[in-house]
Amino acid sequence: MNQFSLEGKVALVTGAAHGIGFAMAQAFAEAGARVVFNSSSQHSMELGLAAYKALGIDAKGYVCDVTDEAAVKDMVADIEATVGVIDILVNNAGIIKRIPMEEMAVEDFRRVIDVDLVAPYICAKAVIPGMIRKGHGKIINVCSMMSELGRETVSAYAAAKGGLKMLTRNICSEYGEHNIQCNGIGPGYIATEQTAPLRERQADGSRHPFDQFIISKTPAARWGTPEDLMGPAVFLASDASNFVNGHVLYVDGGILAYIGKQPK
Repeated sequence: MNQFSLEGKVALVTGAAHGIGFAMAQAFAEAGARVVFNSSSQHSMELGLAAYKALGIDAKGYVCDVTDEAAVKDMVADIEATVGVIDILVNNAGIIKRIPMEEMAVEDFRRVIDVDLVAPYICAKAVIPGMIRKGHGKIINVCSMMSELGRETVSAYAAAKGGLKMLTRNICSEYGEHNIQCNGIGPGYIATEQTAPLRERQADGSRHPFDQFIISKTPAARWGTPEDLMGPAVFLASDASNFVNGHVLYVDGGILAYIGKQPK
């Protein structure tokens, strides 16, 4: 028996039209799962569908605001009726606002909390009843190194991701007896389109200062890639992790284990 097979499973990955969510959904599809994803706009959803189709993946996309409980309930009901009861939920959708705390509007702080913490609660709440009926389920919350560490300008993001780590543990505590495993995956610094400006070479050919910082803080001495998250995501979504619950798996090249290089 292949413990890592997802054959016949239905996986909902939020915000998976691109980036790390797309990579995880691709890995699920390659392991045999039927992929469903949402986007916040029709345009993004259609781009996502085209990207999946280009890989030969028959994904189903929804336009849904994951902070809207009624909309999420409707989406989950439609998935259950047309695709099947959700076996795997990945709470990937998220935002970040890099603003110094004393300059950040309360509305901006609340928006980050709403998308990065309240939305995973809403989505998990919507899928758990079906998982209980089915007798199993996997919930993966996309946490962050900011679930453990603070950094300047990301007070709302760090607060949300720290809360998401504890929501992960609490879902485990509350629903583990129903054979539902809830774990987190904590990406390190991942090379995506969003982070591309931070990795551009300077006019003199040197690394961007932030790029230098990340390389110096990472024992692997490189940025991660979306592909680095594929194996860990399949592990947490599969029967291979049936006795792993309430855990956050950090995929960070070793940053959290490392104090950094001594200055010369």
